[in-house]
Amino acid sequence: MMAPQIAILSLYPEADRLELGGYSYRKARGLFDHTYYCHVSIEEYHASRPAHRLGWQAIIRQIDHIEQVLQSQIRNFPFTTIDPQRAIGYLQIDCACSRYNVSDRCKPNYGACIQGKRSVPIELLDVAGLVPGAHEGKGLGNKFLDDLRHADALIHVVDVSGTTDAEGKATRGYDPSQDIIWLRSEIVRWIEGNLMEKWGSIKRRHVAIKANPVETLQNQFSGYGSTPQTVARTLDRLKLKEPLEHWSPETIASVVNAFTDEKFPTVFALNKIDHPDADKNIAKIAKMQDPQSIVLCSAISEVFLRKLAKQGFVRYVEGSEFVDTREDLLEMGEADGGGLKELDEKLKTRIENLKDMVLYRFGSTGVVQVLSRSAKLLGLVPVFPVRNIHGFGAGAGNDKVFRDCVLVKKGTTVRECARKIMGDAPLAYVEGAGGVRVSEDEVVEIGKNDVLSFKVGR
Repeated sequence: MMAPQIAILSLYPEADRLELGGYSYRKARGLFDHTYYCHVSIEEYHASRPAHRLGWQAIIRQIDHIEQVLQSQIRNFPFTTIDPQRAIGYLQIDCACSRYNVSDRCKPNYGACIQGKRSVPIELLDVAGLVPGAHEGKGLGNKFLDDLRHADALIHVVDVSGTTDAEGKATRGYDPSQDIIWLRSEIVRWIEGNLMEKWGSIKRRHVAIKANPVETLQNQFSGYGSTPQTVARTLDRLKLKEPLEHWSPETIASVVNAFTDEKFPTVFALNKIDHPDADKNIAKIAKMQDPQSIVLCSAISEVFLRKLAKQGFVRYVEGSEFVDTREDLLEMGEADGGGLKELDEKLKTRIENLKDMVLYRFGSTGVVQVLSRSAKLLGLVPVFPVRNIHGFGAGAGNDKVFRDCVLVKKGTTVRECARKIMGDAPLAYVEGAGGVRVSEDEVVEIGKNDVLSFKVGR
């Protein structure tokens, strides 16, 4: 069973510094050229995604909790990423421990769990970026598109401030919806070009061996990480009646477009939402795309808040609107203000402005929600394998619960889940919560068949 993978694409460059809270945050130029491919893996540890420079850099830094993000060069020019760089990010999910009131004993082997909110590790990969004309080999287009084929979903980071054009040049009034249009066009034209180049021989072989359309197209699309199921869903969308050998160029184009939708579902991370020009650009993009595919972000706000939290100035609940200062905690009756440091007036004002402009208006900075929305788009289901189904521990004498969490795709059966976790070990039977036997043919879902104990034996 293939692990789901997510690619994060960003198309904005802009070089300057942002002063917040007395700290200088450097924005790297060439976000447009920086695309990240990430792979959200299904094992207790692996997963992936991509992101980019500038806005991407801020986003990826917060997603992966790493101070020296990816250790790659950050420069005031495009194409700073040549070789892929890896890091670890965290997907926030609701942990099963809260369902069974054992949150105080939940100790994950990987990631963390705080009051029932679990951070599941994901591997991030920063790959070469994209510019218009990539399907023709411009820039690092061929390398980017080759890396992209490993992804199951895309996160496209868009600079909605309109201060960067398609070539990464600083400007004002640029329409960022054009980035969305040309990026998709590059992917579609790449796939369509590869298909049309061999179409004559493809249809001759199709007729000669009397293949069905799914078999023929899967042979062509397998290089993009496709499966027969992906191709079947593509054709089901179109309900084509004419035989494959009689398809017109227009029909082939519609097949490629439908395949792109199936293979690369996309979340749009609209970054810099606090910019004065952002509202009109967000409104335009919202009319073009499914609202469920859009996440509003202020990555620099997340950078700022996590920096302050790390230095002991605020208590910040990541992914939420809750930011408390020493003064706030004293008013709530918490002794010593939670041990937080005093804020000077300048810093206090900046925090209040951030709350008003971002947190209270949008509910969060959106950075955590980017990965969560991607997981939802893919239909990822967290499964919690345990050794002791009654105590949820790793074995006798171990009071730590729900040590492992595995992400599987929607529709995965208990048997497929067991194979993913146990490998080829012979399976005697499977127990679910309460010690109830679970059929290997049942499907795992959130809240149903997602806490499992696999018993080995003949």
